[in-house]
Amino acid sequence: MTQRRLHISAFTSTLIFSLLWLVAMPTATHAQQKKKMAVEEKDTIPLFRGLALSFDLVGPATLALSDRGEIEGALRVNLRDKWFPIVEIGVGRANRNDDEVTHLTYKTTAPYFRVGMDWNIMKNKHASNRLYAGFRYAFTAYKVDITRANLPDPVWGYTSDFGETGMSCSMHWLEGVFGIDAKIYGPLHLGWAVRYKRRLMHSDGNLGGTWYVPGFGINDKDGFAANFNVIIDI
Repeated sequence: MTQRRLHISAFTSTLIFSLLWLVAMPTATHAQQKKKMAVEEKDTIPLFRGLALSFDLVGPATLALSDRGEIEGALRVNLRDKWFPIVEIGVGRANRNDDEVTHLTYKTTAPYFRVGMDWNIMKNKHASNRLYAGFRYAFTAYKVDITRANLPDPVWGYTSDFGETGMSCSMHWLEGVFGIDAKIYGPLHLGWAVRYKRRLMHSDGNLGGTWYVPGFGINDKDGFAANFNVIIDI
């Protein structure tokens, strides 16, 4: 009797194990097939996914409403919807008359250049909208006119002009970028970007302390800026 019970118990255990194996096998096979399909789908995505042109609207608005600003455009490469090498080119301009304190006139107009990379940090890399982070290396070489007319001499009492025109200056800086890119319709996208700027090397010319640097903004050790971009896929 005891031996029969042992045989029944062994048969029952074998039957339960076989049923569990039959249930688990399709699930495991399905998971493997799903993983294989995901790998195959990833491999079929081409490296080059297109180009995009963008234009900033904040800089021209600032230039129209104040004594400084930039006009800027960019060309961005899409690599697998993940990496976005980018080149940005612009022209910065300032024309300031300090009538109250120093009575100095400050003028400059010069191009600037940035090159860098953005990374799409969205979980779904192929979605129409993107959230990205990146960096830029930037450089500008510019000439400045800093002048003041009729500066009084405290000793002799006569007046003379002070300053320098065509003073050569330059700056290298880095930028950290965080932005949003939203698809509106067809190839049209709109995007916000926030930048943190940090000076690397700079030359302020003979007089020193230049007030505005094209592409960088107010000359300081660091600073923040924002862009609102119109982006067109090409």
